[in-house]
Amino acid sequence: MIPKEYRLTDFLPTTKKELELRGWDELDVILFSGDAYIDHPSFGAAVIGRMMEAQGLKVAIVPQPNWQDDLRDFKKLGRPRLFFAVTAGNMDSMVNHYTANKRLRSDDAYSPDGKPHFRPDYASVVYCNTLKKLFPDVPILLGGIEASLRRFTHYDYWSDKLMPGILFSTKADLLVYGMGEKPLLAILEELKKGKSLRDLQHIPQTSYLAKEIPEHPKWKTKTLVDHETCLVDKKLYSSNFKHIEIESNRYNADRLVQKTGEKYIVVNPPFQPLSQGELDASFDLPYTRLPHPKYKGKKIPAYEMIKFSVNLHRGCFGGCAFCTISAHQGKFIVSRSKESILNEVKQITTMPDFKGYLSDLGGPSANMYEMRGKDMEICKLCRKPSCIFPKVCFNLNTDHSPLTDIYRSVDKIPGIKKSFVGSGIRYDIMLTDTKDEKSNRSHEEYTRELITKHVSGRLKIAPEHTSDNVLKVMRKPSFDYFYKFKEMFDRLNRETGKNQQLIPYFISSHPNCGPEDMADLAIRTKNLDFKLEQVQDFTPTPMTVATEIYYSGYHPYTLEPMYTPRTKQEKLEQRQFFFWYKPEYKKDIYRTLQKINRPDLIQKLLK
Repeated sequence: MIPKEYRLTDFLPTTKKELELRGWDELDVILFSGDAYIDHPSFGAAVIGRMMEAQGLKVAIVPQPNWQDDLRDFKKLGRPRLFFAVTAGNMDSMVNHYTANKRLRSDDAYSPDGKPHFRPDYASVVYCNTLKKLFPDVPILLGGIEASLRRFTHYDYWSDKLMPGILFSTKADLLVYGMGEKPLLAILEELKKGKSLRDLQHIPQTSYLAKEIPEHPKWKTKTLVDHETCLVDKKLYSSNFKHIEIESNRYNADRLVQKTGEKYIVVNPPFQPLSQGELDASFDLPYTRLPHPKYKGKKIPAYEMIKFSVNLHRGCFGGCAFCTISAHQGKFIVSRSKESILNEVKQITTMPDFKGYLSDLGGPSANMYEMRGKDMEICKLCRKPSCIFPKVCFNLNTDHSPLTDIYRSVDKIPGIKKSFVGSGIRYDIMLTDTKDEKSNRSHEEYTRELITKHVSGRLKIAPEHTSDNVLKVMRKPSFDYFYKFKEMFDRLNRETGKNQQLIPYFISSHPNCGPEDMADLAIRTKNLDFKLEQVQDFTPTPMTVATEIYYSGYHPYTLEPMYTPRTKQEKLEQRQFFFWYKPEYKKDIYRTLQKINRPDLIQKLLK
């Protein structure tokens, strides 16, 4: 198969000149994005743009507009017929800009050549306010991760204060949260009937501001603690999150309402998950899978990382306390069809610089493909944020056979030399003994297939911690599972004569983590002969259980007080345990353990 040569008109237009090439003198929608324009299904702006194009709309993208000059980027394409669409990009702009220590990052993976400063702090707010100033009569549709996770009163780590729901600061007319295909199609249907974006209050998975709470014939309404009370009562603020998380993950959820000032933020319940056909349709849109030609000669690190990878499914039922995946994608797994996956792999093999190696066949968690409840009626009543914590649900089908079949089918495609799994593996699912013999056999078969054929020398996994005190709050399994998995990994390496490494990820300064927990981590990893590489301090990001504990000091589900390291000194004392083997840290570790009167831990770690 000969690789296709793409023309400028195969991409969504980004300039006036590109509109002229298409013969367009008016646009229906102009989409502003904080990321460089990469026409690939892993980038939200491209997906939304292509979806609108498939509905017959004339759509343009303005990637990374300059907000510091005369605002020509915001004006260059004029006024759209329907609305402006705004997204900060594939990441929250503050996570993108700053480290866990609030230091400015020196690079941006979503910008040309990885250069920083191509987007502002709080990009959604800056873009929306600029557009409102220039075009006050044009409606704005706001979406993306930053908007999605900031839709209620939320703690902002970088300013160290509570902020109101993002609709107040952006003045957008409608917000789409989560993965946007279904709400977007519903919105476009209403606009075709002649309605305005400002009139839409009944679309699931959207949010808007109202002077009073409108009636709805079907949805139940749950009222959260209002913004002003949240500002003065941390415990009541924390209590909101239990309802937010539960309703974000329920199959048939309630509408949530929060009073802020004289208005109400109304957050309609999410759509039920996409069907497999609907997800396939999103991935099968005519993407070029390339950055826009305007970046010729420049590399975009985020694209380089995923250009030879394939996303197999959406959603994650792990429910980790520090993670936002389920908050944005939901806990119900929606898997692509085998045909759609194989077609994308075949498309990758035609790319001119493809050498035969797929970097990842994965997803938010690599081994949740095709997993769902055995009885979906039970799932529809479930309110739990995780299907695998504190233990794997009796109703969860954990059969790995469909995923093993995908791996083997991909490897048979001409042009594929090797396919790797780069996404994180949930080894606790594979190590759970079910009552179903077929599933148990599939776990063993998958583990062998993964370790012997799909590891590129190093397999990254994320136990996150070793201490049960911390793991319980993280909603992660006991470290005993790691020992079992490592034993299998080492055995299969010996049997096949391979010299592969396990690379574990760990987090310090997580809620409920004290110095003795970090000492436990250091001692256990020392005994396993690990010198840790993949480590990080906990970073509070909007809409996670861990962030609510960090800010408020209370667990949202129990409302019991909980310790969290907050000062720079506390965080530094915890982080140094990762590097116990370095001489420059030993004195400080010794001092920390002396301070908490744990000579037993000093003996185990430093002697």
